[in-house]
Amino acid sequence: MEGDFIKINEWLLPLSWLYGLGVRFRNALFEMGILKQHSYSLPVISVGNITVGGSGKTPHVEYLVRLLDNKAKVAVLSRGYKRKSKGYVLANEHTPMEDIGDEPYQMKEKFPNVYVAVDKRRTEGIDRLTHDEETKDVDVILLDDAFQHRYVKPGINILLVDYHRLIIYDKLIPAGRLREPLEGKSRADIVIITKCPADLKPMEIRVLTKAMDLYPYQDLYFTTLQYEPLRRYDDLSDNPAQKAMSLKDIHGYNVLLLTGIASPKQILNDLDPYGLKVTPMTFGDHHNFSSRDIDSINDKFAAMQTPKIILTTEKDASRLQGQAGLSELTKENLYVLPIRIKFMLNQEEQFNQKIISYVRKNSRNSILFKRKDNAESQNRHRSGNKVHTISFKNN
Repeated sequence: MEGDFIKINEWLLPLSWLYGLGVRFRNALFEMGILKQHSYSLPVISVGNITVGGSGKTPHVEYLVRLLDNKAKVAVLSRGYKRKSKGYVLANEHTPMEDIGDEPYQMKEKFPNVYVAVDKRRTEGIDRLTHDEETKDVDVILLDDAFQHRYVKPGINILLVDYHRLIIYDKLIPAGRLREPLEGKSRADIVIITKCPADLKPMEIRVLTKAMDLYPYQDLYFTTLQYEPLRRYDDLSDNPAQKAMSLKDIHGYNVLLLTGIASPKQILNDLDPYGLKVTPMTFGDHHNFSSRDIDSINDKFAAMQTPKIILTTEKDASRLQGQAGLSELTKENLYVLPIRIKFMLNQEEQFNQKIISYVRKNSRNSILFKRKDNAESQNRHRSGNKVHTISFKNN
């Protein structure tokens, strides 16, 4: 049921009202032009939310990467939450997770040909990506979690709304989890209700569409999560050849579910139909595992009866890689549960065309982009499903 994860602390509502005054004042400064927004000559797409906690930003950014990667030189710019470095950092194959944060590290591991950079000041990060010699060939920039970073004016602003924490039922922090008032959704060009149940009924979709009360210029989409075959925890690549067993293959297993994310309840609900005996071991969002935590993981898993397995998220796996102290038993049975998003109501093609059309029209290499699209179409016609790509650099 939509909104079923929402809990409002009524006694904190006066503080939420005061917080809302501050946020509204800041937004008003941007609307009046007192605080300046920066526009850019290349496509900039922002993916974010107005709530604290996870709404599926990373898998949606990954969807955009897969959509655009064979058409343009893509860069992902993130804040790099909880990283130990400061300022602008461009990731390479040797960059440790601590320098860029878990989600950017996960992104770089999965998509090594994509530029992944972190900078708390997104305007400076974009300037570095577009002017530094090693990245100046970038064609499109994806901003991860930048809906509140109003100094950047993206060409497309995508707002994600968790089906289980609909913003229309939530309250401002600290009483609820909204980072800004509900009217902030008006800045979005695209609104996506994420983590929908796969069997979402047409009647419920109509009710949700009316309840969201969007403007005519805003498009509404619905996505659900799909779990891919399990992968070894030390392999975060996007290579299908490396995939292992599926959830159906571990039916009846004792599962230690290891998570350090904002909303582990979603995974617990999703695992329920697979007949698994799940023991949750939860930590805070973006938790950095200590040696004491590692010992606890080893001990808890060793005490479980066979057959058994440890499942964790891609984000948690990026923080576990290279951790000293994991026992051989733990490492041999530690698997990642990768996720992808799937558009519902046959909306995928409509969404894809909207994004590709925007990038094509606003690319600094728009003529080359069109040539590349034509080349791909011809190659599809000649060789079936096999697609031969031509990069901007080669052109």
